[in-house]
Amino acid sequence: MTSLAEALGFAPDAKLLIVTCDDLGVSHSVNSAVYGALRNGTATSAGLVVPAPWAREAAASYRGEDVGVHMTLNAEYDLYRWGPVTHAPSLLDGDGGFPRTLVDLWEHADLDEVRRECRAQLERAIYWGFDVSHLSAHMGALELRPEFFDIALELAVDFRLPLRLAGAAHQRQVGFPFRQLAAEEGVVSPDTLVRSPRGQSVRAVMDQMLSDLAPGVTELVLRPACDSEELRAVMPDWPSRVEDHDVATARQGLQALAERAGLMLTSYRALCRLQRRLPPPS
Repeated sequence: MTSLAEALGFAPDAKLLIVTCDDLGVSHSVNSAVYGALRNGTATSAGLVVPAPWAREAAASYRGEDVGVHMTLNAEYDLYRWGPVTHAPSLLDGDGGFPRTLVDLWEHADLDEVRRECRAQLERAIYWGFDVSHLSAHMGALELRPEFFDIALELAVDFRLPLRLAGAAHQRQVGFPFRQLAAEEGVVSPDTLVRSPRGQSVRAVMDQMLSDLAPGVTELVLRPACDSEELRAVMPDWPSRVEDHDVATARQGLQALAERAGLMLTSYRALCRLQRRLPPPS
């Protein structure tokens, strides 16, 4: 069977890296950091939170970068809230925003409302002018339950878009074969998913993390933000976001680490082109 790396035109033992910046649209400081990392740093892709307060500014600043839709059904911060773009009563918590936790979402969400909301977010991004390159799910809300995953897979098939998924080893923990289901529908996903470490120095562990990657396509997820009073006021995890920004944009940052580990950068746009070239599944 042809590996994803080979299908993209690389050697079977090639190590490819997608560097994705999540949460575009969440705040002005996040928008500045994400576009800075895409235009002047190491990032190759980004994920847009359509319902977030600064998503329209992200659309106004768009210059054709590789941006996907980070489908969002949660608003996790106590002081910073956003909610659905459709009429979706089951997706609201007591103060009128999305639920703060996945458990709250999963216990109360109506699946038809979830389906309409996710489709509306994707369609709004397209209406704003984004050439959407892929789909992902905020906080893993659509990846960890089979009934929610079906909605994400349906959209990936309908719009012929790659879908972020955890690696194959994660299937046993989640309890259903999500990668097999996606492959059967002709949906392309990176082979491996890793995230920037939290609660510890990114620089201290990133070099080892990248050196240990197996051949194939790995997606590294960052959540960068520029340091600001706004960021510190609403996001308790602001230090890690600022460090992600530094790593993605520093002259001797992630690019140097990737080169030392023998990694070549790629993007979701490349995966999207591949998925649209492949014949539909029988």
